[in-house]
Order: sequence, then structure tokens, then C-alpha cells
Amino acid sequence: MNNYFFKTLIIAFFCQLSFSAVADVYEYIDDAGTAHFSDTPMDERYVLILKSELPVAETTTENNLPTTSSANNFTPLLTQPQLLAQIQQSAFNNQLDSELIHAVMYVESAYKTKAKSHKGAQGLMQLMPATASRMGVKNSYDPAQNIEGGAKYLRELLNLFNNDVSLAVAAYNAGEQAVIKYGNHIPPYKETQAYVPKVLNIYQILLKQRKMMM
Repeated sequence: MNNYFFKTLIIAFFCQLSFSAVADVYEYIDDAGTAHFSDTPMDERYVLILKSELPVAETTTENNLPTTSSANNFTPLLTQPQLLAQIQQSAFNNQLDSELIHAVMYVESAYKTKAKSHKGAQGLMQLMPATASRMGVKNSYDPAQNIEGGAKYLRELLNLFNNDVSLAVAAYNAGEQAVIKYGNHIPPYKETQAYVPKVLNIYQILLKQRKMMM
């Protein structure tokens, strides 16, 4: 079997797996500002925030990228199957649940390839330039590079915090030094305190959906 055919089979296999990894997720925010998540709407207050069929990544070209239009910065179009396959591949490469990548990606960018935060975080996994460089990402607006870089960073954080997903997710948002500074606890930052449970709740719902479909 030649390498091209083998790679094609692997991508097709991962693509089939990854479609079952994404479920509908509903959110309801109560009067106290606490977010509640479910895979089914419990009542009319719950709003659909994550659809089982993901939006296709935006078409990006050298002319509409928020970066210089050099050959190294060109961002290819990524179809939905390719996006899902890349998430699954990066999960496999870094020994992660693909559901964790989905949860982080949804909360970070809502699957927007060209997302950029006011702090300068870029792309699907919202990588800061320094983090992207550390993870070997040359173009954060290239979906494949961005997803692989974000997954690699998540794996690094899980290793650092003894596979504590809560701390790894907190560090993804606030930085590993902030978690260490507060004695390996979730930092008392309003943004991080809201970010961690949102990611973890979506992660758990997606894991539950996968188990139900096995």
C-alpha cells in the first residue's frame, strides 16, 4: 500500500470518527450570571450555542487575511470534513480527547478561522504570538497549524499540571504562570473563573454524547 493511499484512508477514518464527537450544546444563564449547559434544552430558557453540524470555516485568501500576504502566510480554505479531521488528527497526535479541543475552540473562537482578540490572540484556538512561536506555529490563521499548535499547548499544560484538566484549561486562558502563582489553583480572575466551567461543561457534554453513540 503506497503512502498516499494509506494517508487518505487515515484521514477518512478520522473524519468519520470526528463527526460523532460533536453534539448539540444548549446554554442558559440564570439571574446570578451562572451558565448552565445541557445536550438537550431543559426549557425555553436554553439557547443552542453549539450545533452538531459545525459551520464551514471561512474562505480566506492572501487578500483578506489580517496578516501579510506572503507564501508562508497563505491560509487555505478548510472544509467542514477537513476541519473535523484535523481536530481528530491533532487529538491523536497529542493524546487528547478531540472533545477537549472542540470545547476550547468553541469558547475561544466559535470556530472562526480569522478570529483575533483585543489582546492579540489569533485563529481558531486563539494562540498568542509568543505561544504560537513556542509551539512551532508559523501562521496562526492557517487552521491546520493553529489546531495542532493549540492541541500541543494543551498537552504541554496537562503534563505540567499532572493531567488536571481544570488547571490546564485555566492555564490556557490565563497562562501557566498565573496558575502556579496561585498555588496550582484556578486564578481569581473573573474571565478565567467563567472560562473554565464553560469549557469543562461543553467538554463533558461532548464526552457524554460520544459514550452514548458507542
